[in-house]
Amino acid sequence: MINRRTLRAGLMGVALCIAAAPGLVQAQSLRVLQGNNARPLDVPMNRAVVVESDRPFAELSIANPNIADISSLSDRTIYVLGKTPGRTTLTILGADGNLLSNVDVHVTPDIEEFKERLAQILPGEPIEVRTANDGIVLSGTVSSISRLDRALELAQRYAPESVSNLMSVGGTQQVMLRVRFAEMSRSVSQSLSSSLALGGTALGGDLGLSAGTNTLSSNAGRTGALSGALPASGTSNGSTLFGFNAGGVEIGLLLEALESRGVVRTLAEPNLTALSGQEASFLAGGEYPVPISQEDGAVSVDYKPFGVELTFIPTVVDGDLINLELRAAVSSIDSSNGFTSGSFTIDAFRRRETSTTVEMRDGESFAIAGLLQDDFSDLSGQVPWLGDVPVLGALFRSASYERRQTELVIIITPHLVTPTRGEALALPTDRVRPPSERDLFLFGRTEAPAAGAAGEIARQDFSGSYGYVLD
Repeated sequence: MINRRTLRAGLMGVALCIAAAPGLVQAQSLRVLQGNNARPLDVPMNRAVVVESDRPFAELSIANPNIADISSLSDRTIYVLGKTPGRTTLTILGADGNLLSNVDVHVTPDIEEFKERLAQILPGEPIEVRTANDGIVLSGTVSSISRLDRALELAQRYAPESVSNLMSVGGTQQVMLRVRFAEMSRSVSQSLSSSLALGGTALGGDLGLSAGTNTLSSNAGRTGALSGALPASGTSNGSTLFGFNAGGVEIGLLLEALESRGVVRTLAEPNLTALSGQEASFLAGGEYPVPISQEDGAVSVDYKPFGVELTFIPTVVDGDLINLELRAAVSSIDSSNGFTSGSFTIDAFRRRETSTTVEMRDGESFAIAGLLQDDFSDLSGQVPWLGDVPVLGALFRSASYERRQTELVIIITPHLVTPTRGEALALPTDRVRPPSERDLFLFGRTEAPAAGAAGEIARQDFSGSYGYVLD
């Protein structure tokens, strides 16, 4: 009796579970057909492959017809055409409707043709080509960046937006740029002037006369010239004063001559090293403070750089061919042209700069900038009408002229360089040591002799060549 009740309770529980889960009953009525899974089929894009089946088939189906197109040539032969890179599945059914096989179709870019074109365009470059998923993977070491760019551009033709770059660039990729700034400025100025001073009384002292020209037109100048003394304000390198009396009239004649010549030579040779494709900058000089007034009345300070400035981006294009994007400038403070407001003065700047892009090989030089400037000015002044009198008119005239010539040349030379061991390099400070008290007070030496190889260099004469040595 107990067993029957237990059995009835169990059957009722099973029935309730089945009624509560109808989906489970439906799922148990489905099954996945298992056929012979053939090995994956690789089809190049825009190429066709003919596949033969071991058994006759009745129906074919492709999962994604946009990736591959199929057609039957017979009951055992299938024609597969690759259209776009990707993966899809080919299903083959028999005459009884049973699954014969599932074939994974993998459409890849046509790398065989790509390899041929790559070998023709870039011969000798060890570039390895592989397919990955829907794209092309390039690996290996190329000789220059330009060849790397050509390989990537060609790969984009076969797999647009699906190219992976694992290539690296071999060879030397660090560039040292040597820049020489040379400027020569010459100036010549000459001036010649004459001044005449008259003084005296007439008619028993009732009528006085005092007159002068040029430098002697002031009271102090006339008084000094008539008393036999040169004017204190004279700035000429050469001056001669003649004076004599004509009755009650004193006459003073002052001849002034000035000639000045000046030469200024400026030379700078900055050297800077940078990795290919990276920017490097250089400044040898300083920064000049410029006050700037704010809207609230406060004053801030902005600093303007001056000196020798250099900024460049080197790119090793092919082998020893170097592309240079360069900006160079030479500036200095010009106190003669400034701005004065209240109690402070802001100086002006003289600046010569250039910006250009050039290509050259290792060790070659290029004059990227040159300036030839020739300024000339002359001035002639005279007393009206009296200066036009022949011979005597020279006493009432003054003339001066000034000429300034400036030449500026900027020459650049790039070098491919590699790092070296630190022991092979020497600093200028290695040749000088601070003196001891004995050397300073007893022998008057401002530096102590260095030992070793640096000391041998320090004891040599400085009359020879100097600078950087490049092998």
